[in-house]
Amino acid sequence: MVRNSAIVAGVAGSALAAAGVWTLYQRYTTETVPYTVVAHVGDVELRRYPEQAVVETTASSDNAAFGRLFRYLSGANDGGEELSMTAPVEVGDPGTSTEMTAPVEVGPIGRAIPMTAPVETSRGRGGDEVRMAFYLPPEYDANSAPRPTSDDVAVLEIPERTLAVGGFSWRPTDTRVARETEQLLETLETAGVPLAGKPFFMGYDAPWALPFLRRNEVAVEVETHGGF
Repeated sequence: MVRNSAIVAGVAGSALAAAGVWTLYQRYTTETVPYTVVAHVGDVELRRYPEQAVVETTASSDNAAFGRLFRYLSGANDGGEELSMTAPVEVGDPGTSTEMTAPVEVGPIGRAIPMTAPVETSRGRGGDEVRMAFYLPPEYDANSAPRPTSDDVAVLEIPERTLAVGGFSWRPTDTRVARETEQLLETLETAGVPLAGKPFFMGYDAPWALPFLRRNEVAVEVETHGGF
């Protein structure tokens, strides 16, 4: 019995170590949207993100929206190009969360071009509609990205913006995301930093990532002024 318990513990330990190594490898090899940290407000980073091309859709659910965009990445576009998704996942309303699924790749036929993170999701009034957007690599803009074959999917340009970002680990449950969002907004209000948008969630890891190694963030666009 003792020997069997030791074997089980050893197998579990090996699986845990393997999951940890894979989590770190996935994060190291995943391309993310570039940004510049321009200031700090307590533990909150103020980041300037460049103009970025995205492919987006509005659907009745997260799964429906994700499916449309995944099909675009998988070749449902005028060039038949295949794209691959990377982290993070961005969720528009506090109290909701969307985790990144397996990596996907973007690019012309015969050449893989990794998609840049994040994936952005926001909800309409009443939560009856979901807007989701996948960020494309920096070499694409709204004109050069392949055209979707579906009328429900569009390629757009997101202008340069400054985000206030707070990070946390473990599973991004609704309760945890809401709590971290509240702390973020309180920090900004105390510091007198004016908001320019609604808060959202950004996730960087695949669903199988170990909770204590997960990189999660809540963010909100802020107005730019003399300080940054």
